[in-house]
Amino acid sequence: MRDFIYNSWNGVMDARYNPLKNIPDLHVQHMVMQVLAFMWSVVFGLMIAESAFAFGISAIAHTALLAAIVITVATFNIAEKSPYSFVNGYHSVNRTRGFIWSNGVKTKLDDKDPGGEHE
Repeated sequence: MRDFIYNSWNGVMDARYNPLKNIPDLHVQHMVMQVLAFMWSVVFGLMIAESAFAFGISAIAHTALLAAIVITVATFNIAEKSPYSFVNGYHSVNRTRGFIWSNGVKTKLDDKDPGGEHE
């Protein structure tokens, strides 16, 4: 009986065993699992909630939470892949020189460095 429950759980909840394993893109597998989880949450929420109003408040709160997570992950991905997209050309001081003197030593600045207040 224990093996039956374990295998049944993995057959539905684990993408290594369920039919979603045939989807080649891991991100798409995850998205499909999230949509299915949301669908089942709605079904059980409607069955349990005494009123559609209570369910609506819960659904809005959960949607807001998931949206905040998605926005955070997207922001982190953009920051990792293209960090200069946040600065959008803003610099407090124009980059007019390519060198800086520090302790009597002339140091060439990195061409990718935007310059500004941190110098």
